[in-house]
Amino acid sequence: MAGTYYGDYLNLNQLLSSQNPLSKKNGNESHDETLFIIVHQVYELWFKQILHELVSIRDVFTSDNIEERSLHSVNERLERIIKIQKLLVDQLPVMETMTPMDFLEFRDLLVPASGFQSIQFRQIEVLMGLPTGKRGKVDRSYFMGRLSEKDQAVLNEVESQASLFDGLEKWLERIPFTKEKNFDFWNSYKVTVEEMLQNEENILLKNLATLPEIAKEAQIEGLESTKKTFASLFDPKQFEKLTKAGKRRLSQKATLNALFILLYRDEPILHQPYRLLNLLMDIDENFTSWRQRHAIMAQRMLGTKVGTGGSSGHEYLKMAAEKNRVYLDLFNLSTFLIPRSKLPILPKELKKQLNFYIAEENTSEL
Repeated sequence: MAGTYYGDYLNLNQLLSSQNPLSKKNGNESHDETLFIIVHQVYELWFKQILHELVSIRDVFTSDNIEERSLHSVNERLERIIKIQKLLVDQLPVMETMTPMDFLEFRDLLVPASGFQSIQFRQIEVLMGLPTGKRGKVDRSYFMGRLSEKDQAVLNEVESQASLFDGLEKWLERIPFTKEKNFDFWNSYKVTVEEMLQNEENILLKNLATLPEIAKEAQIEGLESTKKTFASLFDPKQFEKLTKAGKRRLSQKATLNALFILLYRDEPILHQPYRLLNLLMDIDENFTSWRQRHAIMAQRMLGTKVGTGGSSGHEYLKMAAEKNRVYLDLFNLSTFLIPRSKLPILPKELKKQLNFYIAEENTSEL
C-alpha cells in the first residue's frame, strides 16, 4: 500500500504492546492491572504534550523582547494546557472503577515505583517555576534520591535553565505605562488607597459602639493589617523582608506592573496580558485541584497505608496540593484591587498608548 499507513504513522504496534502487567509475568494476572497501566501511560502522553507547549511558551518569555502579537499564540497554548488538565481530572473516575481490593491484588509488585518518579511531571513543575528548592517540606536529597541517575541528570538540566516564572517576572518588569514624564501612576494609586482606607476607618469608628468588644478588636486589627499590607507593596525593605520569608516571589516591580494590568484590564493593549495572567492562575489552580483529587483517590484506595514509593501516601499528596503553588503572587494581587469607579484617571497620552495609538519611535514590544 502506497503512502502513509495509519498504524505505522502512530507506531501502534509498539504503543499497544507496551502494557505488560507484572501480575501476568508472575503467572496470576490481575485483571485491573491493565487499566492501571493504561491510565498512567495516558497521563504520561498528556504530560508530554503539556511539556511541548510549556517549552515553547517559556522560550517566548525568556527572549529579550516579546511582541504583543506573540501573546495571542502563547495564550492559545495555555488554553490548550487547560483543556488537557481537564482530561487529567476526568481520568480519575475511570481509575476509581477499580476497587481498593482489586488494587491490592497487584500493589505490592509495584514497590518502590511511584508516580512521584514521573520525570515528565517533575519537568512540568520546574518549567512552570517550581524548582526542587521551592517544594513544600521536601528535602532535595530525598526528592532527587527517588529518581534514577538518568532522570536526576534530566531534572538538573531543566533546573539550570530559566523557567516560565523567571521569564514572566522579567517581562512584567519591562511593562511600561506606569511612569511617564509628567505622571507617576503609583502616586495617584496610593492617594486613592489612602482615601479608601480612611473611609473604611470612618465607617468603622462610626459603628464601633454598636459592636461587641471581641468584634471591635477584630475589626480594628483587620483594618490595621490591611494598611500594613498595602504599605508593604511600596516599601522596598518590607517587600524584601516578605520575599525572604517566602511570602512573595515576584519582584516588587513585576508585582506592581502585574497589578496595573489587572486594574486596567479593559484597556485594549492590556487585554492579552490580562488574559495571560488569568490563564497562568487557571493552570496553577487546575494542578492544585488535580493533586487534591488525586489525594482523595489515594485515601479511598489505601486509607492511611504508606505509598508504594515510601511516602506518607494520602498525607503527602494533600500537602503537595496545598504547598506546591507556583503563581500564588498573582492570586494575591486581588488584595490590592480597588473599585473601577475609584481608578485614577490616566493622562490622555497614556490612554492613547493603551489603545494602540503609539508614536512611531515606540514599538509594541513589552
